[in-house]
Amino acid sequence: MRLSRRITIMLAGAVLATGIAGSGVPAVARDPAPGVADLTRDLDRILADSRLAPARAGVAVRSAATGEDLYSLDADKLFAPASNTKLLTSAAALDTLGTDFRFTTDVLAASKVGRTVAGDLTLRGTGDPTMLAADYDALAAKVAAAGVKVVTGRLVADDTWFDDVRLGTDWAWDDEPYYYAGQISALTAAPDTDYDAGSVIVSVAPGDGPGKAAKVSTTPATGYVKIVNRAVTGDETDVLVERQHGTDTVVVSGTVSEPYDEWVAVWDPTLYAASLFREGLTRHGVKVLGPTVRGTTPAKAATIASRRSMTLGDLLVPFLKLSNNMHAEILTKTMGRKVSGAGTWAAGLAVTTAFAQANGVKTLRLRDGSGLSRVDALTPAGITALLTAVRGKPWFPTWYAALPIAGEAERMVGGTLRSRMGGTAAAGNVHAKTGSLTGVTALSGYVTSADGEPLVFSVISNGYLSGPPRDLEDRIAIRLAQFSRKAPVDETVDETAAARGLTPGSSPQEAAPSFPGRSAGDLECSWLKPAPC
Repeated sequence: MRLSRRITIMLAGAVLATGIAGSGVPAVARDPAPGVADLTRDLDRILADSRLAPARAGVAVRSAATGEDLYSLDADKLFAPASNTKLLTSAAALDTLGTDFRFTTDVLAASKVGRTVAGDLTLRGTGDPTMLAADYDALAAKVAAAGVKVVTGRLVADDTWFDDVRLGTDWAWDDEPYYYAGQISALTAAPDTDYDAGSVIVSVAPGDGPGKAAKVSTTPATGYVKIVNRAVTGDETDVLVERQHGTDTVVVSGTVSEPYDEWVAVWDPTLYAASLFREGLTRHGVKVLGPTVRGTTPAKAATIASRRSMTLGDLLVPFLKLSNNMHAEILTKTMGRKVSGAGTWAAGLAVTTAFAQANGVKTLRLRDGSGLSRVDALTPAGITALLTAVRGKPWFPTWYAALPIAGEAERMVGGTLRSRMGGTAAAGNVHAKTGSLTGVTALSGYVTSADGEPLVFSVISNGYLSGPPRDLEDRIAIRLAQFSRKAPVDETVDETAAARGLTPGSSPQEAAPSFPGRSAGDLECSWLKPAPC
């Protein structure tokens, strides 16, 4: 049995001999409560799985009501947390910005606004990840409604609310074309209401007959992305959609027999957003004579049109349910901008780190807000400390509801847990954040025991060589939902897992589609588009 396997809770009799002054009565150690001993035995059995033999696993289970540690395995060791990092980022953002925070996107001009704007027209962003092509079109319509027909100067894209560092430190270079590693800019656009900022959807459909060119389109429809179509109609769909590095040229190749969609990160989200706005201006009869350029807003510019985003409280739902990386990074830079006036990763991570340390996270290292960096490091004990501490925050109910909920089929309720733990004591009970990278899987959150006791838990595995052992996370969460201090649980964890149709080594996401060169298990299930969860 491994050292540091557990911390069991001793009853009140296990006090210091001097606990009763002058009594002379020695302390007597008693066995743990039957339910705690039973829980320890079952979690030990789950974590004895052979897949963890060459790997590292850390587990912490705590009573949120009393702060007691019910179980611990290497809980104070540092692990790569993957998207469990978003627990810290989202909580810090709510505490720093507030649930009612909104992003703004403005259109401004320094000259008098009439039929002709003499000079430049400026589009200024503050990082809104929810901006759609329709929203840029609506801003253009407001400019036209103000009577503007001609802009004699340039269209200036002002993204200076954030710095110009677009990709996170330590991000893998081969993730760069994929939408889940989209570039971060204060001016950006999303293709749909998952709000995957900085990306387009490339759709490939069969052409007019076998061997004929496939039909390729984008959402939003835009000329900003250049499509090189080498795909043909065939008997099967085997399509490769690749954006060439350093460009906004997308090459589509292979064969297609049925419609196929791929989400692709653009190379330059600032100019992408500006192009959508410019196309909207043209549709609404506003002609800009000069080119589109980057720049800053003149000091005396007046606002012609403005758009405010949904509240941060509402944004938390797609952010946490779907584990959206761009939301995490945008909020990180936004916190930096608010607290220190610098829209940078360094400034934002300083805010998150200070918040985490003030709420029980003793040891951590953060390099980004999403967990894409493999240099990020958290401890299971630190995560459970944070989960316990924030229960008293005024924004906690909003945050708790935004976490994925086990076994809830509705995508924006169950999120990345919608296909996990269904039909068990954990279904509709566990609110937790998933985390997935190659060789990393994590699950941390809340569960209510069979006695109604609120528990927090964190399970992180690193370095396994098998498929992701997510079934072990599920079995632990289910067992915690069954936990009672009063008596052992009759049904074993293995029987519960078997009832769900899971056997050791299986995972609900293993049959999902994958990116070229990637196993579906390497990614959050919501990152597989169209998402299986």
